[in-house]
Amino acid sequence: MKFMNSRWLAAISVSVVLLSVGCVVASAEAARYGGTLHVRLHASNVSLDPREWTPGSLSGATSQKLASLVYDRVVTLDDYGKFRPDLAMEWSHDALCRSWQFRLRPGVKFSDDSLLTSADVATALKATLPGTIEISASENSVVLRSARPIPDLLEQLASGNHFIFRVQMDSTLLGTGPFSVAESVPATRSEINPSAIKPAHIRFTANEGTWSGRPFLDSVEVTLGEPSLRQMMELQIGKAEVIEIAPDLVRKARQEGMRVWSSSPVTMVALRFDPAIAAPAEDPLREAVSLSLDRTTMANVLLQREAQPAAALLPQWLSGYAFLFEASFRLDRAKELRGGLPGSEVGVTQPLRLFLDTPGDLFKLMAERVAVNARQANLTVQLAPAMNPNSGPVSSGGMHLFAWHFESLSARAEMEGFAKQWQLLEGGDLPGTAVDLEQLYQLERRLIDERRVLPLVVLPEYVGLRSNVKNWNASGWGDWRLADVWLESEEVATPEATESPRRMNATTRHPGARP
Repeated sequence: MKFMNSRWLAAISVSVVLLSVGCVVASAEAARYGGTLHVRLHASNVSLDPREWTPGSLSGATSQKLASLVYDRVVTLDDYGKFRPDLAMEWSHDALCRSWQFRLRPGVKFSDDSLLTSADVATALKATLPGTIEISASENSVVLRSARPIPDLLEQLASGNHFIFRVQMDSTLLGTGPFSVAESVPATRSEINPSAIKPAHIRFTANEGTWSGRPFLDSVEVTLGEPSLRQMMELQIGKAEVIEIAPDLVRKARQEGMRVWSSSPVTMVALRFDPAIAAPAEDPLREAVSLSLDRTTMANVLLQREAQPAAALLPQWLSGYAFLFEASFRLDRAKELRGGLPGSEVGVTQPLRLFLDTPGDLFKLMAERVAVNARQANLTVQLAPAMNPNSGPVSSGGMHLFAWHFESLSARAEMEGFAKQWQLLEGGDLPGTAVDLEQLYQLERRLIDERRVLPLVVLPEYVGLRSNVKNWNASGWGDWRLADVWLESEEVATPEATESPRRMNATTRHPGARP
């Protein structure tokens, strides 16, 4: 009898323990939900309309990060290089990759509770994909056809501005994503102090009915136009959980114990010549400027080893062949070329004007370094007032320092967009009908040899994170994936490793997350 009682008591004890463990797990899961993530960004203006983004612009890159809160894509790419279903459950193509069919996920709803249709998907893709692709919709599928093979279509659809949205009668856009826009307030001037400007902000709230499962966060508060040092201060005092860190401030942030995440190099800083002085490939002025540029010092000293010297137009992670290019720094040869220039040449008796197309202190420092390098080769370079960024080539008889953000996961599409933006190709499209890395390499080699564009450095994106931000699972190419983020209580939050971005990428996903 005593033996039976002992077993009965043991069973009760085990049941109580299991029940307690279950309650703890449930409590831990519930603790992940709720809270507001406060984000600070450098950009003063963003657009959530993918049709308005300027290719390669930094403002477009910021807009894309925020748009991913509201919209979904047809397919996505994971960190292992595998394409995953998003709004499309499955896809197929013909042997030549000229015809693609995507079967859509049923029952997906926009944030206003209306159903997503194949016509919505087709209309959105027509607004962002090249006009050479014919797009049609059937009952539950979308078909894309092209006269030339497009084997890189999945790379295109998983990146850039190819989000799926619906345009409302009042011109606002609806999405099916994990959040919806609750409030958007533009920057305003203070009535008391007209010189003081209250920055713009956007508030996103969780979309309870999203097909992919409710995000952990209740809302995301984004403040725009915040200077770098102010962002760092607000992170330290707890007013922000996510901030952008300029490359020249990354070392300072780490020295102060901040948690820092970095992407692959996703932004190129480069020089381009105006058409007036960009004619022959053997132009000695452009060759002299190119040989005077000390890219290694720019990356290692000016940017404190938080950038990489660039010799190619596309980064290694995107093209796979960037290592084949080499940028020479030969000051003696630059001086020799300078000595052979006629007195009427710009850069000799009259200064070669250097325009700053991308605003910001960092890019101004880069432009000043270019001018110093040129003077070491006896070339006269003078910084000129900033021009309209990303406005395309302007015949002003000078050089332009600009930043180009790599937005597509297709090397061909990225190169084509870059060449079109700066009118580097006469025909408009890349030669050939297939995605051929050899063709891309030969084209890039020609553009580099002609010195139409002189790459300087490539920069990663740096993000400062508060210790209570969990499951920061951003991609190497810069997608933030804020739907997966959750906030831990400040009382129990502990700092996470800052040395390796992969250590900070937790694998836990919220219930109902995308496969």
